[in-house]
Amino acid sequence: MFAFRFTCLFLALMIDRVIGDPHWLWSRLPHPVVAFGKVIDFFDHHLNIKGNTPQKLKLAGAISIVLALTSAFLVGYALGSLFWTLGLLGLVLEAIVVSVFLAQKSLADHVRAVADALEDEGLEAGRRAVSMIVGRDPNVLDEAAVSRAAIESLAENFSDGIAAPVFWYVVLGLPGLLAYKMLNTADSMIGHRNDKYLHFGWASARLDDLANWLPARLSILAIAFGALTTGKGAMASLLTALRDHRIHRSPNAGSPEGAMAGALGIRLAGPRIYGGERVDEPFINAEGRDGASPGDIRSGLRVFGGACSILSIAAGVLALITLL
Repeated sequence: MFAFRFTCLFLALMIDRVIGDPHWLWSRLPHPVVAFGKVIDFFDHHLNIKGNTPQKLKLAGAISIVLALTSAFLVGYALGSLFWTLGLLGLVLEAIVVSVFLAQKSLADHVRAVADALEDEGLEAGRRAVSMIVGRDPNVLDEAAVSRAAIESLAENFSDGIAAPVFWYVVLGLPGLLAYKMLNTADSMIGHRNDKYLHFGWASARLDDLANWLPARLSILAIAFGALTTGKGAMASLLTALRDHRIHRSPNAGSPEGAMAGALGIRLAGPRIYGGERVDEPFINAEGRDGASPGDIRSGLRVFGGACSILSIAAGVLALITLL
């Protein structure tokens, strides 16, 4: 079983690294994550009833996410069982399915677009590009802030868009991967601390924090390896993440962001503006350089590439070991 799984994972990482999410395909077909979103939207529409007490909303949200995760887990189990019976064809099909839920190329492309926009067209283009990947108000960002936002998104999404799906696939196979992606989708849709979702999305947000806790910390090692392969500060990456991850408002984002900040020698996080409101937060790696640049984005992308490579190498080595 594990030989099959690690081989699938290695192939999936290679497919995603090279092909990513081809526009020609997903412009014609609905992406599976879109289907996950429809499931969450169904529960939101029918169970998130305005006027209910906080306790009732929390219960409704908990029931919703349990049902959503159960459905995803069962779909993953059915697909995994089918692919297992198909031998080599099933291995290839499962690798393709797994690759759909990884984000190496798509994340790198979006972050690289920010550096390209800043260098080729200037600040306004950089703001437009970074607004595609972050939630903060781009109109108040200067070039350094745009660059920091892109690097932060690269680090955080390495953890929850690559490391966490890999982790849950290794632990529970396709059922675990699909359940994780359902949970992550739910968190992005209803896990907000606003009037509408503070109570209804509480269970999804807390479960997402729990599901990402260990992958976020393992991502420190992967990013430090990426720093090592690119000649950046691998030890600084490790030490900064271990020291500063607790000061981030997110229980998990501080780990990959701290590792990336230490690797590049720059400050990350700090005060930001979301929806017109200032969020005061301490800097991660406060002693680092303040003036991030498009060049730092490209350095971060090289570290990111090395971090992705160690996942592929590990999957390949484990596939060989379990095959022998």
